[in-house]
Amino acid sequence: MDVKEILKKLVSYNTIKDNQNKEIMDFIEIYLKEYNFTIKRIDKCLIAYNSEKPNVGFIGHTDTVAYESWDGDPFTLEEKGDKLIGLGACDMKGGLAAMLSAISKLDLIKNELALYFTNDEEISFEGIKKIREFIIPENIIIGEPTNNIPIYGTKGVLEVKIEFYGVKCHSSTPDKGVNAIYACISFIEEMKQFYEKKLKHEIIPDFEVPYTTMNIGMIQGGESVNSVAGKCEISIDFRIAKEEHLKTIEEKIIELLKQYDSRLIVKQSIPPKLNKNDIEFLEKISSKKQTKCYLTEGSYIDKNFIILGPGPDTSHQKNEYVNLSSLKETEKLYEKIIEFYNERK
Repeated sequence: MDVKEILKKLVSYNTIKDNQNKEIMDFIEIYLKEYNFTIKRIDKCLIAYNSEKPNVGFIGHTDTVAYESWDGDPFTLEEKGDKLIGLGACDMKGGLAAMLSAISKLDLIKNELALYFTNDEEISFEGIKKIREFIIPENIIIGEPTNNIPIYGTKGVLEVKIEFYGVKCHSSTPDKGVNAIYACISFIEEMKQFYEKKLKHEIIPDFEVPYTTMNIGMIQGGESVNSVAGKCEISIDFRIAKEEHLKTIEEKIIELLKQYDSRLIVKQSIPPKLNKNDIEFLEKISSKKQTKCYLTEGSYIDKNFIILGPGPDTSHQKNEYVNLSSLKETEKLYEKIIEFYNERK
């Protein structure tokens, strides 16, 4: 099977919310056994390796987002010129197809590697969380769509929810109560000052947005317009450019909350990752290199990782597609990467 045929097969499985997870993993297992890979199934994930101590590994998720509308059948790969259209063709079954096709072109006696196929990346990263302890190689390639531009780093994330508590009463006698929304507003103003004076001024030039960012994404409080709010909740998302900021921000929140009746819930705390070890190699395989502000499965593992896959990036769009020319280029880049890391052992 060539790379287009592999992608066609992968797209044919409905893996929205891991619906046909078993079927797609069965296909991948049968394919890889033809090349003498040892297979392990861990929950809904699949691990394949041809060496006990490979120096390079590839990670890719098999699930896709849902679609709202589509011209034609989203599970049938449609070719229009250079475009290969299908649900997940870009995010990230194109990367998976390039991985699987690349190994068929290599001498697998000389080239040792491991492949990790995960589930549930689009919702909660449960797959990578379950198998990260089994990831052996120190160098990992993640096949997310990048239009073949190597991504050598991603920001971290601190996601928190804060609950503010007041005393509910009728709005006609507000002095008898304590309005939790006012407490929340006051806290927001204090955090905004901290963000503007502290976080935005610490520049990390590797990132496109070169500082830690803060976004207040949700506020919910009160029950009715004629009641003083007895509770208010706020959710804040920080994209972390500097690892020390995880501790700095959390300590600042705890300090500010001492003046309020409140509860802090830390939902995610993940440090930023920068792979500077292989910058020279990245410059050899591409005229560009970048970092990104979003999370990938690489954010959950303690390894050097490069994010590299086909393009253009049409993730989560109607009539999602990947270019066949880009897909073939990705396949060749993966071959070069596998050979590079095996020569470096």
